Amino acid sequence: MARVANVRKSVATTLVALPLAALLAAGGWAMAEPLGLPKVPVPADNPQSPEKIALGDKLFHDARFSIDGTVSCSTCHNDKKAFTDSPLRVSEGHHKLTGTRNAPSVINAAYYTSQFWDGRSVSLEDQSQHPMVNPVEMGLPDHEPVLKIVREDPAYVEGFKKAFGKSGRDVTMDDVEKAIASFERTVISGDSPFDKWYFGGDRNAISDQAKRGFDLYVGQGRCVSCHAIEQTQALFTDNRFHNIGVGINRIQGDVPRLAAEFLKAKAAGASVDKTVLADPKVSELGRFAVTNSFDEIGAFKTTTLRNIAVTAPYMHDGSLKTLKDVIKHYNEGGKSPGDPAPVNPYLSGGIRPLDLKDQQIDDLVAFLETLTSPAYVTAQTK
Repeated sequence: MARVANVRKSVATTLVALPLAALLAAGGWAMAEPLGLPKVPVPADNPQSPEKIALGDKLFHDARFSIDGTVSCSTCHNDKKAFTDSPLRVSEGHHKLTGTRNAPSVINAAYYTSQFWDGRSVSLEDQSQHPMVNPVEMGLPDHEPVLKIVREDPAYVEGFKKAFGKSGRDVTMDDVEKAIASFERTVISGDSPFDKWYFGGDRNAISDQAKRGFDLYVGQGRCVSCHAIEQTQALFTDNRFHNIGVGINRIQGDVPRLAAEFLKAKAAGASVDKTVLADPKVSELGRFAVTNSFDEIGAFKTTTLRNIAVTAPYMHDGSLKTLKDVIKHYNEGGKSPGDPAPVNPYLSGGIRPLDLKDQQIDDLVAFLETLTSPAYVTAQTK
């Protein structure tokens, strides 16, 4: 892939590097995108506004929407941890209950065509409602406690009037979801050293080692096949689902039974959202739980690689602790070092051994570390 130089000038800072209040005062919700990113897609029925974004910010951080008053959206998506709960392997909900999935970052989630690791939500709006009523996350029996708070709390009464022109029982969960999603669409991150080098033409923005890593990324490593880079932008995702041998390898002997039992329970009305977070083995069925397609057993979404160096551990189950572990997994053709389980028969076709040497693995890690945006450099985990 040819390098693109001087495609556009570097944006001075990412949107999230500025306080939200300052962004709103400056009309930041409509500012130009950071270097390396396209325009944020916004649904026609939920246009951005400063009032809606501010309201969504408040809702996102409100722990009263959990059964014990300790968990908010920001508990698992902490802005000080690049909107994850790193270094937890899987997230903790109310009363320290744990589910089965590692919390993906909210950063740049606005660019995904589906949400959650298995894509079971089609939008940010829909996604926002589920953790509140999931038994191992926020634990509410239904959404009525949320509506009671937003309809009666004076700050929310004022906020919903400003954002939606509604009050009292006219305020619905649809409004709550739209406000949270509007805030999340401002959590955008580009302008990394990679962007300054690749799109901005700054030859000194990354090291020679990182440049060697880039050559491996688009060449022998074939990372770019799924973590896409285009001529004028890089989302680092193909927005598709792949079985790469994480988790599913260990339970492959149980897959026929698990799949049959899951399909039966789903037909009887079992919630996909609740089931995959409650049962570790069912969780490993991946995208199959949503589509019922045997071609997608063990397949999970290609997540963006932006800020990947500060969001360990990795994969849907948090089973790989370091970036080096991740690359070694791919290098072995979908089998993690030290894992006695063989590669599963449902593995995606593009996953095969890469034959990378130790120095090449280090070079790839160096490249991935250039994808951290300035606002998140201090979130670096050890």
